[in-house]
Amino acid sequence: MPGARKGATPGPRKPRTRRPAGTKTSGVEERDWLGQWNSAVTSYYLLVGATTLLAIIGLVMVLSSSAVTEIAAGNSPYKAFWTQAQFALMGLPVLLVASRLPPGFYRHAAWPLLVVAVALQALIFSPLGYAVGGNLNWLNFGSFMVQPSEPAKLALAVWLGLVLGRKQRLLGSWKHAIVPAVPGALLVMGLVVAGHDLGTMLVLLILVAGAFLVAGVDWKLLALAGVVSAAVVGIGFVALQEGSNRMNRFFAMYSGVCDTADANAGTTECYQTIHGLWALGTGGLGGVGLGASREKWSYLPEAHNDFIFGVIGEELGLLGTLLVLALFAVLGLAMSRVIRRHPDPFVKITTAGIACWIVGQALINIGVVIGLVPVIGVPLPLVSSGGSALITTMAALGVVISFARDEPGAREALSARGSVVRRSLAVVGHTGRRALPRRRRPQTR
Repeated sequence: MPGARKGATPGPRKPRTRRPAGTKTSGVEERDWLGQWNSAVTSYYLLVGATTLLAIIGLVMVLSSSAVTEIAAGNSPYKAFWTQAQFALMGLPVLLVASRLPPGFYRHAAWPLLVVAVALQALIFSPLGYAVGGNLNWLNFGSFMVQPSEPAKLALAVWLGLVLGRKQRLLGSWKHAIVPAVPGALLVMGLVVAGHDLGTMLVLLILVAGAFLVAGVDWKLLALAGVVSAAVVGIGFVALQEGSNRMNRFFAMYSGVCDTADANAGTTECYQTIHGLWALGTGGLGGVGLGASREKWSYLPEAHNDFIFGVIGEELGLLGTLLVLALFAVLGLAMSRVIRRHPDPFVKITTAGIACWIVGQALINIGVVIGLVPVIGVPLPLVSSGGSALITTMAALGVVISFARDEPGAREALSARGSVVRRSLAVVGHTGRRALPRRRRPQTR
């Protein structure tokens, strides 16, 4: 070989060693073929992007779905929109602050949050309690109203993350898996059920199930808890709602005896479901156009609240509904990514509870609109009109964004990108100053 030493025989070439896919580096699986998806800040940007888009879609659709009914009531067409925009502006600093707090803060605040949430929920049985639609789930403070079951969701998720995370190695024993997580969860859910709020009760059940599943509780205990919960929910539903309009809706949906011919009268139990399906069917593929919905003209009750997904389907069509579904899927994917990548059990369990709450509530709401679930009064997170739900959901997503910022390598990556942006702006500013023409001094003879 040219250039080789005399007498030297070329040896066999050493094979190139490649790190197998899935090899862990710094506690995080590295997959080179995933490219930017495997970045330490992917979860952070997915959460921020999906949250922002859903909030914007919510504001636009609240304006579109409420303008007609507000005009009919003699109000400004922007009344419901401005109210929702104010709640969004109040929720924005809450989200920003929550996203900047370290996970250790939430770990120390878990017990105080649960105590405050239980106290607020218990106040619904005081003179401050206010019933809406047959549900005693509001606190009336005169100038404003609060739904205490919304912050109770966040408090329960953080508290379950603390107690289950600390006892994760002991969860193989039923005693440690049950105490104190199950009594605390039953206390919160019992107060909610006592106010006849079945929809929030179902969301809390999904939240608790997600937290227990990620914590690693024995599947036999989970199966037993699922059977008992289903029995309790069924018995409680019948006992608390017997003879009510909600009970009639339940039997009308699953017995097939709903009088669809009289749906326009507004007196049948499946009235909302039928008009929600009509809205979705009218929209077709591309929709009738933003603002052109027919059902929002007082045909579809709660068009800007629980049934806003029907208006989205009518005005934006199948493509609009798929966009909303895709954004919730992105939220779920980003939160599952935080669960997989973060090493702290507290973060994993808390994120699982919040993910099951937000994505599960979205699926329940959509199931109601398309006729798979009875009407139980559950809003679409970030999209439906409602202050307590919007602010609490933004706070919960701020907590998960904080966890995403705490993923291995995420803080360093965010700091590096911030410095790159600052340097780029500095270069642009310096170049702009150099590009300015110099003023010529007048020549003097």
